[in-house]
Amino acid sequence: MKILIVGGVAGGAGTAARLRRNDENTEIILFEKGEYISFANCGLPYYIGGAITEREALQLQTPEAFHARFNVDVRVQSEVLSVNSAEKTVAVKNHATGETYTESYDALVLSPGASPIRPPFEGIEKNHVFTLRNIPDTYAIYDHIAAACPRTAAVIGAGFIGLEMAENLADRGIAVSVIEGADHVMAPLDGDMAHLVHNRIRAAGMGLYLGKKCAGFTENSVLLESGEAVPADMVILSIGVRPETAFLTGSGVELGARGEILVNEQLRTSVPDIYALGDAATVTNLVSGARQVIPLAGPANKQARIVADVICGKNAAYKGSIGTSVMKFFDMTVAAAGEKEESLRAAGTAYRKSYTVSASHAGYYPGGTQMFVKLLYSPEGRVLGAQIVGGEGVDKRIDALAIAIRFGMTVYDLEEMELAYAPPFSSAKDPVNMAGFVAQNVLEGGVELFYAEDVDSLPEDAVKLDVRNPEELAELGEIPGFVNIPLNQLRQRLDEIDLTRPVYVTCQVGLRGYVAARILAQKGAKVYDLSGGYAFYNARRTDLAGRADRGGNTCAACGMQITR
Repeated sequence: MKILIVGGVAGGAGTAARLRRNDENTEIILFEKGEYISFANCGLPYYIGGAITEREALQLQTPEAFHARFNVDVRVQSEVLSVNSAEKTVAVKNHATGETYTESYDALVLSPGASPIRPPFEGIEKNHVFTLRNIPDTYAIYDHIAAACPRTAAVIGAGFIGLEMAENLADRGIAVSVIEGADHVMAPLDGDMAHLVHNRIRAAGMGLYLGKKCAGFTENSVLLESGEAVPADMVILSIGVRPETAFLTGSGVELGARGEILVNEQLRTSVPDIYALGDAATVTNLVSGARQVIPLAGPANKQARIVADVICGKNAAYKGSIGTSVMKFFDMTVAAAGEKEESLRAAGTAYRKSYTVSASHAGYYPGGTQMFVKLLYSPEGRVLGAQIVGGEGVDKRIDALAIAIRFGMTVYDLEEMELAYAPPFSSAKDPVNMAGFVAQNVLEGGVELFYAEDVDSLPEDAVKLDVRNPEELAELGEIPGFVNIPLNQLRQRLDEIDLTRPVYVTCQVGLRGYVAARILAQKGAKVYDLSGGYAFYNARRTDLAGRADRGGNTCAACGMQITR
C-alpha cells in the first residue's frame, strides 16, 4: 500500500508515525510545503519573548531524524497543488527545484492546516505587519525586534496567539496595545469571565481597545474604524485562520462554507480513500452536536492515531471534541471546556449557571491564589461547560471539569469526585467539588442566585444586604445601596430587615451570602445570593470603569498621543 500525507506537524507527522507502527511495509510519503515537518506550534510566542532560548528546541523532528526512525519519505518544500481523485494522483511542486510532478496513492491523508487571515488593509505595506504560524514567521518577528528595536506594538486579535504574543512582546520591553473587534477578548470565554482578563491586560500597562476594528496602517500606527490611531512600530495580526484547502478544488472532496473539509467519525471525506484531520477538518462538538472546526493540538494528535488505524483496517472512530483549552497570561491562567453561555443562549439551549471563587489550596498553607469558576449545566444537572480564570491550579481543575463534560457527568458527580488533597495542592473541598455543591444547591432549591449584571436593576423595594465584616468593606469596597449586617450578627439583628420584601444578599465570594440566605429563607423571606460575591462584581465594575476611563487621548501602553 502507498499512502500520501499532505502536511506535517501534529496531524500529518503523527499519522505517519502511527502508520509505521501499524505496518512496517507500507510506503509512506509526507509532503510539507515549508521547511519543517514537526515543530512546537504552541511554543513559538515563548521563543520570541525569550522564555525559550534555543532555536533548535522549536523543531521536534528533522526530516532526516524522522526518516531514520519511521522510514517515511519526507519531502519538505513540496507543495501539493491539486488532487485527481478519479486517477488517485496528486500534483506536487518542489519549491527547491521548481519541478512539478505527479504522485499516485492508494490512500491520501489531508492535514494541510490553516493559515492566518491577512486582509488587504490600506497601508499594510507601510508598517511591519506580521502573522505567526510557523518557525519562519517566528524568526522573522524575533529578528525584526532585534534589528529595529521597536518601542510600540499593536496586537490585532485577542485570542490565544494574540494574547500570548502581547505578553511576550511586553517581556521584550515593548509597549503593547491589544485591539479586539469583539466586545471581549478570548472567544472561548463569555464576556463576564473576560472581565478578569481585561483587568490583567490593563494592569500590565497595555492599551486595550474592545469593539474596535482595524481600518488601515501608517508607518507607526494602526488606524481604527473609529478614527483613532494607535501607536505601533510593529503589528501582530491575529484575527483568525482559514483552512488551507484551495488545492482541493475539483477533487470532489466536499468542503464547508469556510473551506473546511467535511469528514465522518472515521475521518473519511466524501471521496473514497481520502481522509482528513487537524485544523482544516470538521469535528463533532460533543455538547452541542454541531459540526465545527476546533483547531487545537490535542484533538489533532488523537485524530492522527485514528486515521492511521482506520487506514490499517482497525475499527476506530473520532467521537468529537469539547474544545478544552488553557492559556498562560503573565501570572494568570485562563481555561475553558465545553459550551459557553453565549453559545447556549444563541442555540436556545436551556441552562443554569453559577460562579464560585476558590483558593488554589488550603488557606492556612502559605501562598496560593484565587480562581474564579463559572459552571454551566442543564436544568437536569448535566455539566455543559466550564470556564476558570485565576492563578496556580487552574489547569488541574479544568481537566477534571473537561472529563465531566466529555463523559456526560452531572453536577452531582462533581460533588462526589474524589480528588487529590494535601494543603500545598488543594482543600478538602476542592474547587471542583465546590462548583458541584453550589450547582446542586441551585437545582434543589436551596438557594436562588442573582448575578453581577443584575445589581443595577434590582427591584426598588428590595432589601440589599452585605454580610461581610465592616473592615472588609473599608478595605475592599462595597456595592452602593447595600446595608452592612455582618453574618455573625444576622440572627440577632433580624428585626432590622423587612422580611416581607425580596432580600438580595452579598458577601466577598458567595459562601457567607449563602449561609445568610439559608437563615433568612427559613424565616420566611424570599432571598437571592450574589453568585461569585463582591469579588466577581468588583471585577466587572473595574473592567467597565477601565473602558470608560481610557478616554482615547493617550495610549495606556506607552503614554503617546492618540489621534482621532
